[in-house]
Amino acid sequence: MGKKNTSAAAKAAKKAKAAQKVERKETKKATKSKGKGKSGGNDSDTDTEDLEAILDKMRKEWEAAHTVTEELVEGPPTRRANASLTACPNGNHLWCIGGEFFSEDGKAYFYNDVFRYTPEKDEWRKFVSQTCPGPRSAHAVVGSPAGGGKLFLFGGEFSSLHQNSFHHYRDFWVFDIPTHSWDRIETKIRPSARSGHRMAVWKHLIVLFGGFYDPGITTRYLNDLWIFDTQEYKWMQIELKENDAKPSPRSGFSFLPCAEGIVLHGGYCKEYAKGKRPVGVMLEDTWLLKINLPSADAPPSTPTASKSSQSLKAAPSSSKTGAKSKAPSGPAITVKWERRKRASDAYAPSLRSGCTMALWANKAMGILFGGVTDEDTSEETLESVFHNDLYGYHLTGKGKWISMALKKPKAKGAKVRGGGGKKKGGKGDDKWGDSDDEGAEYILDLNAPEPTEEVTKTIIDQTAADDPLTTVPLQRYNAMLAVLRNTVYIYGGIYERGSKEYTLDDFYSLQLDKLDRFQQLEDVVEEEIVEDVVDDELRSKATAFMGVSKDTARSAEDVQSTPLPGETLAMFYARSREYWTQKAVGNSDNRGKQLRRDGFAFAKERYAEYKPILEEVEKILAEAGLDEEEMRRGAAGGPQPAGGAGQSRNRR
Repeated sequence: MGKKNTSAAAKAAKKAKAAQKVERKETKKATKSKGKGKSGGNDSDTDTEDLEAILDKMRKEWEAAHTVTEELVEGPPTRRANASLTACPNGNHLWCIGGEFFSEDGKAYFYNDVFRYTPEKDEWRKFVSQTCPGPRSAHAVVGSPAGGGKLFLFGGEFSSLHQNSFHHYRDFWVFDIPTHSWDRIETKIRPSARSGHRMAVWKHLIVLFGGFYDPGITTRYLNDLWIFDTQEYKWMQIELKENDAKPSPRSGFSFLPCAEGIVLHGGYCKEYAKGKRPVGVMLEDTWLLKINLPSADAPPSTPTASKSSQSLKAAPSSSKTGAKSKAPSGPAITVKWERRKRASDAYAPSLRSGCTMALWANKAMGILFGGVTDEDTSEETLESVFHNDLYGYHLTGKGKWISMALKKPKAKGAKVRGGGGKKKGGKGDDKWGDSDDEGAEYILDLNAPEPTEEVTKTIIDQTAADDPLTTVPLQRYNAMLAVLRNTVYIYGGIYERGSKEYTLDDFYSLQLDKLDRFQQLEDVVEEEIVEDVVDDELRSKATAFMGVSKDTARSAEDVQSTPLPGETLAMFYARSREYWTQKAVGNSDNRGKQLRRDGFAFAKERYAEYKPILEEVEKILAEAGLDEEEMRRGAAGGPQPAGGAGQSRNRR
């Protein structure tokens, strides 16, 4: 009886389970039919919801990656060199990107931040985003007004903290000004990695030329030419014939657009000869890259090269199949290099490097400031002259240089000796350049009273305060330069004093249509430089002393009368007592103990004269790791500054 009840219960449970299974199937079937009815029998609500979720997730991830933080900062960016300063292509802003800074302990720091300066507010803002180019210096940036304004960046360099290894970029980025966001432009064909190159925008084309590649051993300079089409988003390389005229390889040159194409001027390179040290070469040649776009009604044709110009070769674009893009179906863009010859007696700036120009578009003129002139005087010595003068170069026609010297302020109640002055028409000479008073001539008023001493002093003080030459920035090279409307802005640069380099962060502006005086917008490190000038002069004297004291041709008298590094006064006198005693005999009638005192007084005076130099020498030797005994034994020669004169990375 128990077995029958157990069997019946099992059967009942089995039936119930089967019924539940059937019910689940019917429910699933009904739900599916209902879904088909709503969607027309094509897609389910579940599929639609999944797709929307995926798109929403992708959108949120993109927004997170492209989120930009904006921060108001005090003053210009921190001290840096080889950054870019670019005028906004369709607004009243300046954009400063990247750069590098080398600390006194030899460490290298690179930046990838973006700063915007607004002149009306005298305001700097910093923009930070997750999607942006890596930290770099010596890159190239140009602006385009298309799409609300964009900045295009290519290349640059980066090094390890202690400069043990170097990296050159070949990535290409676009910065969207309205959204302050970066996007990387990926193309299979593009220029090689480089630094110190230049780019210029001509119509809808971005033209790139030259630069250098330096893995840390030798520097290879380039002179290849590339064009990026901002409408097609493709790089194209120009194929020149071997005998075609073209600029030599170089970096740090000027590269500015004009009506006919692009003007190239100057630059820097190094010449390498086997068995000899590399020699820096400053360039002063000028070239015009003439560019011709095909006319809209020209018949389609395959691009061909002519004797006078070269057609652009379209760079192959990448695809899944690996196929290369075909040549353009329309007429080709043609280009040609033409060298601009300048008469030997024509006015021009002195030979220099580190002084690239900024475009003053309103006047079709390039503005050049500063630079450095290096002259090799020997295998160990490089003499450098730094500049802070300003020049203009007319880009149109055959090109012409002019001085952009500041104008003399208009005279107020000008007087001449013998009385007051009255103005009448005529020609005059103004060392500051043309002014509102050009052509004025002063004549004597014999009835005017002589000015009192107090009035004369007031006039002199006022004249000194009004002198525009007192507002000119410190000499420098590699300054960052940009022209916005009719105002040129100068930020930072490199200043050298002896073997020491200063990275500047001062900021100036000058109205080019007035040329009255520079306005100093920010000055942080110039006071530090002035304070260090005394130290640098002392370091120079110490270095010179070390070189002289190492000279084996010195007389015995000179050796005896000169203290050595590491010597105390007592040690110096003990070594040179005989010399000072003989000097005392010739200058005094004293004898015995008093004579020795006179000799010691002479030795003490000479030691006091050399003490500051000796202390600086000891500091140099201590930096080289020598102890006091080594200083006294042989330290007179001492070490030379690391890298030698003129070996700065910034010279590239």
